[in-house]
Amino acid sequence: MRVSRAQIAGLIPHSGAMCLLDGVVQWDANSILCMSRSHRAVDNPLRTGGRLLAVCGIEYAAQAMAVHGGLAGKVGGRPRAGYLASLRDVECRRDRIDDLEGELVVEAEQVAADGAHVIYRFRLRVGEVDVLSGQALVVLDIAGGPRNVSQEPAK
Repeated sequence: MRVSRAQIAGLIPHSGAMCLLDGVVQWDANSILCMSRSHRAVDNPLRTGGRLLAVCGIEYAAQAMAVHGGLAGKVGGRPRAGYLASLRDVECRRDRIDDLEGELVVEAEQVAADGAHVIYRFRLRVGEVDVLSGQALVVLDIAGGPRNVSQEPAK
């Protein structure tokens, strides 16, 4: 493993069981390949009714994108918050993933970026079983924190 679960937890805002990725197998300036076994965990926080729906793979992909941003230095220094702004061409090929044996492989490839936006293609699979794929637009927090637009301007 090139990057451990503990190192991943330092790159994303999630902790504990909500840190879904177990490791980074490989990464470069434009892509990342992660793996996880948490899709089989009975205490996975994304489970509903004892099942983990395949669409929850979007959160796995989002975490892989965040890890990539931190590792590749695309967001500079301390990782900035990213907000999933849109999803396109999402294809969910299974109803659930908790019933799949083996490691969940999460791939993300950056296809475009500027200082405030990043577009990634993503794919999740277990062995030869394709689970989910699509494209995501992530908006990076440039100002360093949420803004309350209802506040009156300072006088």
